[in-house]
Amino acid sequence: MQLTRRLLLLLGLAVVLGGAWLAPLDSSASQHAQAGLKRALVTFATARALNAVISVVQGTEVAVQPAGVGVIFAPGQVLDPVNDLVEQFSSLMLAASIAFGVELALIKIGGYWAVSLALTALAVAWAWANWRAAPAPAWLTRLFVGLLLVRFAVPLVVLGSEAGFRLFLEKDYAAGQSTIELSTNRFASLSPPAPAPKAQETLPERIRNWWSQNADVGKRIDELQDIAGRAVEHIVKLIVVFLLQTLVVPLLLLWALARIGRELAGIPVRSP
Repeated sequence: MQLTRRLLLLLGLAVVLGGAWLAPLDSSASQHAQAGLKRALVTFATARALNAVISVVQGTEVAVQPAGVGVIFAPGQVLDPVNDLVEQFSSLMLAASIAFGVELALIKIGGYWAVSLALTALAVAWAWANWRAAPAPAWLTRLFVGLLLVRFAVPLVVLGSEAGFRLFLEKDYAAGQSTIELSTNRFASLSPPAPAPKAQETLPERIRNWWSQNADVGKRIDELQDIAGRAVEHIVKLIVVFLLQTLVVPLLLLWALARIGRELAGIPVRSP
C-alpha cells in the first residue's frame, strides 16, 4: 500500500513537471487569450466607429419652417444618451483588451524557464521528504503549492473562462457584434451620397443639406430612435459578455484554485 502511494506520488509529479516544461497548457491558453484580445479589439473599433457616426448625426442642424416661421434645431441630439453609453462601452472594450494582454504576459512569465526550474527543485525536495515516509515540512509544502499556482493558475483560468465563453456567451457575442456593425451602417446610410467634385462641400454641410431635404423630420427621428434602441440592447449584452470573461469568471476560478491550494498546503481556511 505504501509502495503504491509512492508510485502514484511520483507519477503525479512527473505529470506536473512534464506540463511545466513541455507547456501544453500555455500554448492552448495563449491561443485563446489571443483570440479574446482580437475579439475585444474588433469590438472596440466597432464601438469607436459607432461613436463617430452618431457624433456626426448629432451635430447636424435641420432648418424647417412650421407655420412659415424658420426654425433651426438638431434632431440628432435625441441620440445623446446613446452616444454617452457608446463612449463608456468603448472604454470598457479597451479595458477588456488590456485584460487579455495582461493574461498573455502572465502566461509568458509563468512559463519562463526559471519558474519551471524552481518548481522542479521544489518538487524533488518535496518528493524526497515524502518518500522517506515522513511528511514534508509545512513550509516546503506551502512553497511547492504556491509555485504550482504561479506556474499553472493563469493558463487554467484562461482555459476555463474560454470554455465558459464557448458554451454560454459566444452566440450573444456574435449577435451583439453584428447588430452594432449593422447599426453603424444604418446610421452612416443617413448621410447623403457624395457630392460632385465641383461642389466641394464638407461632410457636415452634406448631411445638413440631406436633413433639410427630408420634410418628415418626425419620421426620421423615430427611425433614429429605433436604430439606437437596437444598438443599446446589444451593447448591454456585449458588456455582460466581456465582464464575465475578463473579470467575473477569472476571479471565481482564481478563488477556487486558491481554496484548493490552501487545502493541499494544509493552510486552515478561516470561516467568515
